[in-house]
Amino acid sequence: MPLTATRIAADTATVTVASLTPAVADWSRRYFGPWWNAGTIDAPAPDRIADSGGLVLADTDPGRVDDIATLVRDYGHDETVYANARTLVARHDGITYAVQPDERIGYQANGRRLVIVGDEPEPVAVAAARLARELVRGQLLAEGWTVLHASAATQNGDAVLTLGDKGAGKTTSALLLARAGWGLLANDRVFVRPEPDGRVRVLPWPSAAALGLGLLDATGLYDQVREKVLAGGQLHPTQHPTVTQALMDGRREPLWKDTGKELKPQFFPDQLSTWLGLTLSISANVAGLLFPTMDPGATPAPVGSDRRLTEADIFDDKTEDRYPDIFGLTPTTTTGTEALTEHLARLPRRSLVLSHDTDASAALLAKTAEELTASH
Repeated sequence: MPLTATRIAADTATVTVASLTPAVADWSRRYFGPWWNAGTIDAPAPDRIADSGGLVLADTDPGRVDDIATLVRDYGHDETVYANARTLVARHDGITYAVQPDERIGYQANGRRLVIVGDEPEPVAVAAARLARELVRGQLLAEGWTVLHASAATQNGDAVLTLGDKGAGKTTSALLLARAGWGLLANDRVFVRPEPDGRVRVLPWPSAAALGLGLLDATGLYDQVREKVLAGGQLHPTQHPTVTQALMDGRREPLWKDTGKELKPQFFPDQLSTWLGLTLSISANVAGLLFPTMDPGATPAPVGSDRRLTEADIFDDKTEDRYPDIFGLTPTTTTGTEALTEHLARLPRRSLVLSHDTDASAALLAKTAEELTASH
């Protein structure tokens, strides 16, 4: 059976995901799609693939999982948690071997060439997309890009970044602006880089978008999402099964775990367009910064604040907890953030209070975002 391959390109970073199982490569094409220019390419035989960026070879092969597990045991291993799963990691002769025993996923990494094997196609496809994104991230970081905890909406090539602590309204702001006709570039994280001419470029960080049931209802999107689910449409597999059941039952109130974390529908990136009717944007120049806070009972309004970019807004290996760099894909030294901070400090910024009155919040966001792009 011939290989099926997906080529991913984000700025200068490139990765190829290849598999003998078409669904595995197709998953990455769908996941990164318009945001990272992912598309199907012709693939040669596995032993003839050469890629100057990164390469992920992923397939179902239970016997190979067993082989990697044996190597990990024989070479001696460390134990960590990767992608919320217990992971055993061994290194030998410059090659990293890892296995997730409970998930039955095995990994072998040699530089930017990764092999992923498992028992079933879907977990392999999810792991392949995850590592493909990490390969892209490593290349972009080496080229001077920085990852920010921010959402981004665009209009006519200009982007407004929304920053803030968890629960401040980053995703809500991006979604409301996208519903108002702006392009959605990112809902939670972005790549940014200052350019010699003074601009700050921004690229998306593709990821499953978590949108709460209450937010979907308030923005008028709930019914169309429920209709898709009732018709057999599948949201991202990371979604908790109680969320799927809530959608099928027509429940609109937020769902919460015992830990206090809200359980939300998890959308594939392409479903933001195909299910929600939003326009996705692939790049822009930053024109201004928004710093919202969420107060359910307040009247949406601008507020005075001297809020600026802080270390908490920057996503790096110190703040990464779900995906530690066990495969050595992140450069050990990256460009400092001082230049980025200086560039962003020169841009206009506004602080806002948003509320559960989505119409009033959307109107305030659109007015403020237009002011920021006009003054840039």
